[in-house]
Amino acid sequence: MHMMEQMSIFENKISQPLAARLRPRNLEEYVGQTHLLGEGKILRRLIESDNLSSMIFWGPPGVGKTTLARIIAGRTKAEFIDFSAVTSGIKEIRTVMEQAEANRRFGTKTVVFVDEIHRFNKAQQDAFLPFVEKGSIILIGATTENPSFEVNGALLSRCKVFVLKALTIEELTELLRRAVKDPRGFGEQEIEIDDDMLAAIAEFANGDARSALSTLEMAVLNGEVNDNKVIVTKENLEQCTSRKSLLYDKKGEEHYNLISALHKSMRNSDPDAAVYWLARMLEAGEDPLYIARRVTRFASEDIGLADPRALEIAVAAYQACHFIGMPECSVHLTEAVVYMSMVPKSNSLYVAYETAKKDALNHLSEPVPLVIRNGVTKLMKELDYGKGYKYAHDYEDKLTDMQCLPDSLIGREYYKPTEQGVEKKFKERLREIKEWKKR
Repeated sequence: MHMMEQMSIFENKISQPLAARLRPRNLEEYVGQTHLLGEGKILRRLIESDNLSSMIFWGPPGVGKTTLARIIAGRTKAEFIDFSAVTSGIKEIRTVMEQAEANRRFGTKTVVFVDEIHRFNKAQQDAFLPFVEKGSIILIGATTENPSFEVNGALLSRCKVFVLKALTIEELTELLRRAVKDPRGFGEQEIEIDDDMLAAIAEFANGDARSALSTLEMAVLNGEVNDNKVIVTKENLEQCTSRKSLLYDKKGEEHYNLISALHKSMRNSDPDAAVYWLARMLEAGEDPLYIARRVTRFASEDIGLADPRALEIAVAAYQACHFIGMPECSVHLTEAVVYMSMVPKSNSLYVAYETAKKDALNHLSEPVPLVIRNGVTKLMKELDYGKGYKYAHDYEDKLTDMQCLPDSLIGREYYKPTEQGVEKKFKERLREIKEWKKR
């Protein structure tokens, strides 16, 4: 019975996914990218004045690159041609280019939209170039990869690059509210879903509007039907997202309490506690890259030269998270936090910088000793820049007695190594250097 009720409520709406039904038709309906499309902003001005040139939209998935291209085409009364990197070879490109050239002779503009332009090979990209140069087409490319590396230099130099940003939690939440009320969405049905849940879906979507709308649709289609009303419960939402604590607040107190607990567990060399707090955050929907960044900071702040490999492992874990994402990257982060917990600890690098920072701020105008200044011009050399400089590699011990600190700070010691792990060797080496300089 429950399934039949669901079907009757949604039978007229089930033909298209929610994200497709709610695709913005104009700039007024478009959500996000206010830095480009707000009143008076450059891209909005270009669109409104119908003064378009070829361009590339660079941004993460689900931020509206294709939608924006379609809005532009509609606004400019241009013919819109959609290209796919997968299905379009050189022959197909040339056929369409000839059609665009014919359109131009009849006074019709052609917007050629190339999704995932980074997947086109050099020959395919080159096939567009003469038509972009002649103005036969307005090329709009969309890419999730840096166009500087993925788009031919000749083609890139003829395109304006606009960077599209991931949508904010607030923008996504507003989009979801609209989806619930809009007749093209669920506006013709009675949907009960509170704002906390909409915000939780927005969090889960991680800046991707398509993902947010798909999650909402799944939650509504699998909600509880009561008196022709669909009720979306927290349990229902958790089931749809495979998240146990979706209402975890990334900006709230709990967020900072948990990252603090992880940091302090690693500092206290407690791998079990560290892994537990890591799991608490990941399963609640925390961004793994945020955790990886904090672990990278820990590697230098709390371990440093007691184990120089800690930084390598932390950066490698960050890269692995970037490549693989959740849930697979959980094991890379586990490796990193266990390693950080187990190795010797030293905060001597942190202390060195903080101490040096105080002196640097109090002596901002302290002159660089002449001996280590860069004497690149004749005048500089006449002013004794670099006079008396001793190139350490020219000396047997690779050491000199040259003064490198300003006069007022001679004798200051910032780096004070501990005897933890590898740092014990650094301490011994520093002692040898200082004894040599006393000779």
